[in-house]
Amino acid sequence: MATEHGGDPARTLAVLWRTTERTARKDLGVDRIVAAAVALADAEGLGALSMRRVADRLGVGTMSLYTHIPGKAELVDVMVDAVQGETARPVDVPGGWRGRLTQVARENRALHLRHPWLLDVPVHRAVLGPNVAAKYDYELGAVDGIGLTDVEMDSVLNLVLAHVRAAARIAVDAARAEQRSGLTDEQWWQAAAPFLAKVFDPDRFPTAARVGAAAGEVHGAAYDGGHAFTFGLERVLDGIEALVRSRQ
Repeated sequence: MATEHGGDPARTLAVLWRTTERTARKDLGVDRIVAAAVALADAEGLGALSMRRVADRLGVGTMSLYTHIPGKAELVDVMVDAVQGETARPVDVPGGWRGRLTQVARENRALHLRHPWLLDVPVHRAVLGPNVAAKYDYELGAVDGIGLTDVEMDSVLNLVLAHVRAAARIAVDAARAEQRSGLTDEQWWQAAAPFLAKVFDPDRFPTAARVGAAAGEVHGAAYDGGHAFTFGLERVLDGIEALVRSRQ
C-alpha cells in the first residue's frame, strides 16, 4: 500500500537498491528513467511530473516504465535518492566542525537551488536509498567526536538542514516570483516606490523606516537571500557551539 507522502515502502526499497532491476530492454532502465524524470522536474516542477511525460521524453510507451518502476510515488522517491548523490564530500575541510557544517550547508543549499522540486517533497519520512544513506553518514561525520551524543548529532544536522531548506525556499520563491511577474526585485521596488513614498509615514513607523532604509542601502533591496542564509547559518552554528562547550 502506498504511503501518503511516498511510494509503497517495500516496492520503493526494491527499486532504490536495484534488487528487482529488469533487463528486458537494454536501452531502458531505472537510471535512465530517473534521469529523464529529474530533468523534467527541474524544468517544469514536480507538478508536471507524470509517468506519461517521462515516457514521452524517453520516446517509449508509458507501460514500459512500469516494468522498472511501480508508479509515480516510487519514482519521486528514487529521484530524491539519485540527486542526493550530487553533493561534494571532501575529506579535509578547514575550520573544524564549524567549517565542516558550513560546507554541508552550502552543498545542500546548492542542491536545492539546482533541484527546486526537492522543496515540494516532505522530509519527515526519509527515502532510505543508498545515496541518502551515504550522504547522511558523511554529514554526521562533521560533528562526530566533538562531545555530542548520537541523538544530539542527528538533531544538530537536522537543525542545519532545516535552516538550509528554509533559506532555499525563500530563494526559489523569489526566482519564481520574478519569472511570473517579469520583474526583478529591484524593478518591483522601483515601481512601488512612488506610491509607497505617498502613503508611508516615517514619523508613524520610525523604527521600520530607519531599519528598512539601512538594510535597503546595504543589500540594494528589502531582502538579500545570500546574506540571510549566511547570517542565519552563523547564528545556528553559534548555538551549536554553546552546546558543544557545555559538554566540555
